[in-house]
Amino acid sequence: MKRLLTLLLPILFALPAAAADKKPNILFLFADDWGRYASIYAEVNGPGGINDVVRTPNFDKIAKKGVLFRHAHVNAPSCTPCRSSLLSGQYFWRTGRGSILRGAVWDEKIPAYPLLLKDAGYHIGKSYKVWGPGSPADAPYGQQAHAYQSAGSRFNQFSQNVTKLVANGTPLEAAKEELYAEIRTNFRTFLADNKDDKPFCYWFGPTNVHRSWTQGSGKKLWNINPDDLKGKMPPYLPDVPEVREDLADYFGEIAAWDHAIGVHIAELEKAGVLDNTIIAISGDHGAPGFPHGKCNLYGFGTGVSLSLTGPGIQGGRVVDDFVCLPDLCPTFLEAASLPIPDVMTGRSLWPVLKSEKSGLVDPTRTWVVTGRERHVENARADFTPYPQRALHTADHLFIINFRPDRWPLGDPYGLDSSSPPTPEEINANTRTTHPDDDAGPTKTWLVGMRNDTQWGPAYQAVYGKRPKYELYDLKKDPHETQNLADDPAYATIKADLEKRLLAELTRTGDPRLIDDGKFFESPPMVGPIDDAEGNPRKAKGKGKGKKK
Repeated sequence: MKRLLTLLLPILFALPAAAADKKPNILFLFADDWGRYASIYAEVNGPGGINDVVRTPNFDKIAKKGVLFRHAHVNAPSCTPCRSSLLSGQYFWRTGRGSILRGAVWDEKIPAYPLLLKDAGYHIGKSYKVWGPGSPADAPYGQQAHAYQSAGSRFNQFSQNVTKLVANGTPLEAAKEELYAEIRTNFRTFLADNKDDKPFCYWFGPTNVHRSWTQGSGKKLWNINPDDLKGKMPPYLPDVPEVREDLADYFGEIAAWDHAIGVHIAELEKAGVLDNTIIAISGDHGAPGFPHGKCNLYGFGTGVSLSLTGPGIQGGRVVDDFVCLPDLCPTFLEAASLPIPDVMTGRSLWPVLKSEKSGLVDPTRTWVVTGRERHVENARADFTPYPQRALHTADHLFIINFRPDRWPLGDPYGLDSSSPPTPEEINANTRTTHPDDDAGPTKTWLVGMRNDTQWGPAYQAVYGKRPKYELYDLKKDPHETQNLADDPAYATIKADLEKRLLAELTRTGDPRLIDDGKFFESPPMVGPIDDAEGNPRKAKGKGKGKKK
C-alpha cells in the first residue's frame, strides 16, 4: 500500500498543474447593431434613461460575475469596418478594403485572431454573421472553420418568425423556444465536433437586432410598453409615439438576443467547460435607423456594451477604462499565451482584467479614436464617402468631418422632386433616400416631418450638413447636442484635442491624411453590382435594390 501511494502521489500532484496549463476556451457572443443598451447600465449609471426599459437579465448576470466596461466603443460604427478592426486588432483604416462595407476585400496578409488560434491548436467555429463579403468568415476563415448553423437560422429574424408561428397557432413561448432550439443545437454540434478536447473559440453572431423587425413586436412578444419610454428619451430622439414604439421593438430584439446569451451559458455548464471558458459579450455599434446611432461618431453610435468573464479575470467589477473593440484581438491571443503581432494597434486588456481595482484601472486608458468612411456605396451620387474621425474622452467628444460639403447620411434622393418617395418606400428600402441611415419607422417619421415647423429642425440636425469640427462638453452636455467648436472659451481644448487626434492618425498611417484621402475617395466599384442576396442592382442615383 505504501509503495502504491508512493507511485500515485506524483501523478495526483501533477493533475492540478496539467489542468492549470490547459488553455482557456473563448466564447465570443457578438450581436449585430447592439449598442450600449442593457439593464445593468441603468443599475450602474443610475436610472432615468432608456436603459430603464431594456431587459437583459442574462447579460446582467454574467457581467456581474466578470468585468463590465462602461466606456467601450467600436472603432467604426459600420458592420464591416468594425469587424475587420476587431478580427485584426487594428484600426479599420489599416485593413485596406476591409475598411468599407460594399466592395470589401480581406487582405490575407493581415493576421486575424481566429486563424492564429487555429494554428495554435484551437477548435474554431462560428454561427451566422462574422464578416462579409469576402472576409475571414468566407475566405479564408470560412474555409478553415465550420459554420455551425445547419440546425437553422430563423433566430436571425426573430420577431418575424415568432410572429408567423404565433399567427399559425403556435403558443408564444413555444414559438420562441423553436428558435432557441436552433441556436442551442448549433452550439451543441460545435462542442460535439471537438473530438480531441482541444481548447475552442466560437463566435455567435446573430443578426436579429439588425433591422428590420416586426412593428409592434416589442410589446406583443416581450411586453415592453413604448409608453414606458415617455420622458426618458435623449434629446436627439423625438419623444413621439412612432419613435418610442420603434425603440421598444428594437429592445424586444435585444431581449431575444439576451435569451440567446443564456442558452449558450447553459450549454457551457452542461458540457462541464464553463469554468475554463472566457466569455466575451459585445455588439458592433449603436442602434440602426435612429438619430445619433449607427453610422455616426456620437456616443449613441459608437458606444457598445462589453463584459468579459472567465478564468484569470478578477470579476465583480465595473471598469471605467476606455476600450476600443480592436483591443479584444490581442486580449484573446494573450489569453491563449500566444504572441501579439507587432502590426496590431489594439492593446490587450489582460492587465485590466487581472486587476482587482474598479473605476479607472489603467491611467493611460482615458481615450479612444473612432472613424468612418464609406457605408452604403451609393449614399452619394458620386460614390464618395463621408470621412470622419473622432476622439472620445470622459470629458469631451471631438469630431473632424473632413468633407463638410457632403450629406452625412447620404444624399436626400428625391425629397425635392415633384413626386417624392412615399412613406412606404422610405420605410421599406434604406436606399430610397439618405441611404447611410437604415430604413425604419423613425427614419420614415423624421423624413416625413422635414417641413414641419416643430420637427423640421430635428430632421436637419440628423440629415443636414455638418460643420468641419464638432466639440461637445460631456459634463454639461452628455447627449452631445451643443456643438462648441466655435466657442472661444473652448479654443484651447479644441486645439489640444485636434492635435492629439491627428497625432494618433499620423502614428498609425491613416490613409485619410495621405494624398488628400485618395485611397478612400476612389470608388470601390462602379456599374452593376450585387446586393447581399446576389440580386443585381445599379449603384447610382436613387437605388432600387433591397435594403441592406
